Amino acid sequence: MNRVETAVNWTEYAEKALAGEGLTREEALSVLRADDDDILPLMHAAFRVRKRYYGKKVKLNMIINAKSGLCPEDCGYCSQSIVSSAPIQKYTLLNKETLLAGAREALNRKAGTYCIVASGRGPTDKELEQVIEAVREIRATMPLKICACLGLLSEEQAARLAEAGVHRYNHNLNTSRANYSNITSTHTYDQRVETVETVKQSGMSPCSGVIIGMGESDEEVVEMAYALRELDADSIPVNFLNAIPGTPLEGYGRTPALRALKVLALFRFVCPTKEIRVAGGREVNLRTLQPLALYAANSIFVGDYLTTPGQEVATDHQMIEDLGFEIERCALQE
Repeated sequence: MNRVETAVNWTEYAEKALAGEGLTREEALSVLRADDDDILPLMHAAFRVRKRYYGKKVKLNMIINAKSGLCPEDCGYCSQSIVSSAPIQKYTLLNKETLLAGAREALNRKAGTYCIVASGRGPTDKELEQVIEAVREIRATMPLKICACLGLLSEEQAARLAEAGVHRYNHNLNTSRANYSNITSTHTYDQRVETVETVKQSGMSPCSGVIIGMGESDEEVVEMAYALRELDADSIPVNFLNAIPGTPLEGYGRTPALRALKVLALFRFVCPTKEIRVAGGREVNLRTLQPLALYAANSIFVGDYLTTPGQEVATDHQMIEDLGFEIERCALQE
């Protein structure tokens, strides 16, 4: 990787982002190739943008793995895919009572958004109805926003979820268009884009992000950031590959912590007004530098991920407090 050897005034990048001008592709590449010694001024510049739109608040999200494994897709990063031999729990969609209990736990963790995630290509009619029943009861009894992540959606399915009260729907692009066939063959990049567009048309808030560390080039990371800007995703989870044994990508190394911080700064500059969530793989890749990520990102998951453990919830709460930041209260909780 080529480092930027000439001095860069990162404050100018922040000013461009705040003015809505956007970085050029060359400037975006220079963020990823910044000298490691520049990490503090770079993160400070990213923080100027983050602070303008989100202050010092951190949004908390909690995931429930509502259906585990049993997936016919061959996504190389995923322990739940048909090509994975990872020793994970496998079960059909959780019942309504279990989904409601998960929502109560989200409140206990001070999360404002509860993410109902199910493995599979897309929901069956029965699965969709089960989720809708749970969503309606959660909306009627708890001050939580709800994000669903159920795979590819039809217009009719999206409309039903929106009518039931789902605030946001997640469907990640995951990687660049050029790299996509190296990661997944059972569906296409364009199908993912189409699902995000369908979500937008339904009135739900679109959530779409990436997984860094799957063999993509610097240029492709920049392409991902601009693709999400063009899609106008409201929330952008930036995952860092946690190479799970038993998956096709198990031999891939971790993303260095300083590299991960540069990626987060890039996404903040390119998508200045959007929620940037440092997501899966945060603990494994950022390690002791996790607090610095919040100078660019304004959102995290608390607790475990789908099949991998997260950091202790109390530790996340303490991290936010020690930074002088505060947990963002969901508007529904006020």
